[in-house]
Amino acid sequence: MSKTKIYIDGACIGNPGKSGAGVVFYNEKGQQLCELSHYLGEATNNIAEYQSLILALKKAMEIGLDNLFIYTDSELIARQINGFYKVRDKKLKLLYKKAMELLTNFKSVRVRHISRDENKYADRLAMQAVKKEKGDASIFA
Repeated sequence: MSKTKIYIDGACIGNPGKSGAGVVFYNEKGQQLCELSHYLGEATNNIAEYQSLILALKKAMEIGLDNLFIYTDSELIARQINGFYKVRDKKLKLLYKKAMELLTNFKSVRVRHISRDENKYADRLAMQAVKKEKGDASIFA
């Protein structure tokens, strides 16, 4: 079972404000598999973070991955997904529910909180989407 590392980030200019999601996939050898940069429109930072997770999970399903290590600089997302924090916000509850449904499609998923310094590339992709107000998936074979 190969392990895939996925770095996710949501970015927001203003809160709420223009937002974007950035996602980067790496194989076991540390080689980049793909990256995603997606404009989300008007959202809060936490909504953008959840959207980046959902985007990553959908892409992982699409390319047939099943053993995921997901890294986020959002302590809130990591703790909510891992069951340490309750989800109180109504909008976040919907996104949380969607993420949890998607998680059932994988053999193994671990979500871990990391520092912003460890997540710079995903952050850059998210900010690019915000600034350009667009963004598409970019795949590396």
